[in-house]
Amino acid sequence: MNFLVIGSGAREHIIAEKLSESGSTVYSVLTNLNPGLLELSAGYHSITTYNSRNTQTSILDFAKENSIHCVVVGPEDPLANGMADMFWKYDIPVVGPTKKLAQIETSKGFTRDLLERHSIDASPQYRRFKTMNGASEFIDELGENHVIKFDGLMGGKGVKVAGEHLHSKEEALIYCKQIVDGSGTYIIEEKIFGEEFSLMSFCDGQRLAHMPTVQDHKRAYEGDIGPNTGGMGSYSDSDHSLPFLTEKDVSDAREINERVFRALIDETGQGYKGILYGGFMITGNGVKLIEYNARFGDPEAMNLLTLLDSDFSEICYNITQGNLGTVKFRNEASVCKYIVPEGYGSNPRKDATLIVNPAYAQTASLYYAAVNQIDGQITTTSSRAAALVSSSSTIAKAEKKCESGLNFIAGDNLYVRHDIAKEGLIKKRIENMGEIR
Repeated sequence: MNFLVIGSGAREHIIAEKLSESGSTVYSVLTNLNPGLLELSAGYHSITTYNSRNTQTSILDFAKENSIHCVVVGPEDPLANGMADMFWKYDIPVVGPTKKLAQIETSKGFTRDLLERHSIDASPQYRRFKTMNGASEFIDELGENHVIKFDGLMGGKGVKVAGEHLHSKEEALIYCKQIVDGSGTYIIEEKIFGEEFSLMSFCDGQRLAHMPTVQDHKRAYEGDIGPNTGGMGSYSDSDHSLPFLTEKDVSDAREINERVFRALIDETGQGYKGILYGGFMITGNGVKLIEYNARFGDPEAMNLLTLLDSDFSEICYNITQGNLGTVKFRNEASVCKYIVPEGYGSNPRKDATLIVNPAYAQTASLYYAAVNQIDGQITTTSSRAAALVSSSSTIAKAEKKCESGLNFIAGDNLYVRHDIAKEGLIKKRIENMGEIR
């Protein structure tokens, strides 16, 4: 089969690799010349943005020219701009929800209201706002424990948390006013406490197949401090849970995904086909939803697809046909660590360099992200450069293998969060939940 992969980060690199390993031919739509995708692709189409009509038409033409049988959408922007709708209109199957269903990610208000209407008790206390009316009073009601979220896509930069980004009620109201002045809407919700985890599910419009749980690390610096980022790395455990989760926690998160999946069908009349990604927090009051995403997480995709023990091409095509069967994952732990420019998350270096010694492959796999290959040289951008992932029988062994692989990555002005998946950080997670429960 001919697959078209849309997106040019590490997530798309591993998606293309797994499709190729399944015997499929891969074509790519790229916003940067990712060397891993270039090597795997029989052909590629280069673009600068997803949201212009001309660009979408050019992508459709590229798909037709190369007799694409199935499209796999990596990032959120194409989904938000209705790319899945466009392909289905021309009978080209897509792994990725329609624009209406993608609201589960593109509108936090839509998601909160969906859960409320369907009595899915997984949200913190919240209210939606279009103006400043009532915002001050609701912040007073919540006290210091409040979060303000722009109701739309802002590349992970639209969420401001009291005590972290907002240091007074005045700062909170200034942020609300900025959103209103930009003709936006926003949500104010209760700040909850606990440990975050991701649970993703394959969906074929009728049924779900759950994946192992993964923990992402958003904070830029070791010890979980610094600005939020797109993700500095992630890990999973061999039992497909996490050391701080109980069996009930995982079961509850799966049930929430299942109920939201059914609620989306009820609300839209459409079956969700793609990846339903629940970003959860386990709290003293059980599992709560932070947000939903409508696609694979990045970096979590590196963990999950590394452990996948089923034919990925078959999974993807069966999703589009409403024929998803059993999906198997190896009972191993996995650890992913990102190599990024210094200052990533706030003021990233523009002059970072990346030099890769192929000997990394002795212990790990490498997936290129926001880099370009020009005249045989790999050049970095201001975003993440590459992800290294390893698996083994335990988290500790997988982490050690990942660190060994990092020894073969060099360059100037690069940074890695080496504490991800180390024993000390995991112990803190367990102790934190021991105090909260």
